[in-house]
Amino acid sequence: MIDIHTHILPGLDDGADSMTTALAMARAAAAEGITDIIATPHHENGSYRNPASDIQLAIWNFQSELRTEGIPITLHAGQEIRVNDDLLGAWDRRELLTLAGSSYMLIEMPGHEMPAKMREVVRGLADLGIRPVIAHPERNRSIREHPRLLSELVFLGAIAQVTTHSLLGDFGDRIKKTAWSLCRAGLIHIVSSDAHHVERRAFSLSQAYQAISDELGPGWTEYYQNNAASLLANETMQTNPTIVKESNLIDKITRMFRH
Repeated sequence: MIDIHTHILPGLDDGADSMTTALAMARAAAAEGITDIIATPHHENGSYRNPASDIQLAIWNFQSELRTEGIPITLHAGQEIRVNDDLLGAWDRRELLTLAGSSYMLIEMPGHEMPAKMREVVRGLADLGIRPVIAHPERNRSIREHPRLLSELVFLGAIAQVTTHSLLGDFGDRIKKTAWSLCRAGLIHIVSSDAHHVERRAFSLSQAYQAISDELGPGWTEYYQNNAASLLANETMQTNPTIVKESNLIDKITRMFRH
């Protein structure tokens, strides 16, 4: 399995607070069957700033520790980048990373409103040949209340990533309901853990995939897993296993969220 959104690098943000914790997380990931982890520390979220050069050095150091400890995890560099007015400028200054050197970039909205310039950011990244991956949209209040907003971003070329803990109910029933509804509507393209700790906010990726197989069918698990592999290989993601005509998608989403 491949996890494209984690906070495993020690001491960079609110994830692993030490090398000991980071190694424990890596051991837990390996035991779960995860082979590749993209480390995505918070960047420009108001509390943490982790430019590309700092993350690349931290990846090198931690990968060395993993080899020494015999933990079979391959690390890849990334960031969870908070959407801000200077995002495209920061890309020009080479402060930002895509996910594992691919054409996909993980971006984060605040928990409440969708940023006014969100559409502009998605279009701007697309113009640069970058496919934005929107982190945990189910946890954004505007998306929960108006899922049409996410469908508009997807039509503009964005990818959406749901968090394992949202699907499993760890953030409450409302976020859980939104997460599953967005999956059913075909608006979620990839599943990741957003892991922060070995116990609190653990990976739970295999558990989430099992829940998806039970709830939606094994084809959806295969779809999400294949998309993670495609991202890591910098390939185009697969078509959703449920074919929804674009002209009918927004009406379908609206009906689902009325119930």
